Amino acid sequence: MSSSSPLPSNPVYDAIRTRRVTRAMSPEPVDPDLVAAVLESARWAPNAGNRRLQPVLPVSDPVTLRLLRAISPGMVPRPPAALVICVDAARAEEFGFPPRYRGLYVDVGTTAATLLLAAQSVGLGACPVTSFSRSAAARILGLRNGLSAEMIVCLGHPADTQPATLSALPSGEVSPPGS
Repeated sequence: MSSSSPLPSNPVYDAIRTRRVTRAMSPEPVDPDLVAAVLESARWAPNAGNRRLQPVLPVSDPVTLRLLRAISPGMVPRPPAALVICVDAARAEEFGFPPRYRGLYVDVGTTAATLLLAAQSVGLGACPVTSFSRSAAARILGLRNGLSAEMIVCLGHPADTQPATLSALPSGEVSPPGS
């Protein structure tokens, strides 16, 4: 362990420590093989019962990306590619989950965390976006009934200059309230 961090030095912790949200992306196209590699990582994301109720849709069409950005006030970057994490409520219902079951959204988070680390591992920047019109995204993406877009992960090459960010919390501040 280093003196500046209580985490051991290994590739996983190093990736966790060095991953950043990329809020400015260059216009350079993203190699489709890199997008495919990041998308493949979603298969290995932890999820409840291994049911895979969070399909991930790749988007690289410039017009579709512009339309998604137009309905997403939280989409700061102009990404050349994106992965849309969805919830398949129709399939979830087949498994007996009630509509809007919270566990489905926990799995959106674990999928997103996996995608963000995978993007970093192949040299891409990534930015999660949750501020967007779900109904407009469904129309833009042509989603069937029962499938809803819940998060957009923008992918691209980081621009040379990034907006200022907040630093991570000191290690003593990452503990349960009242502990």
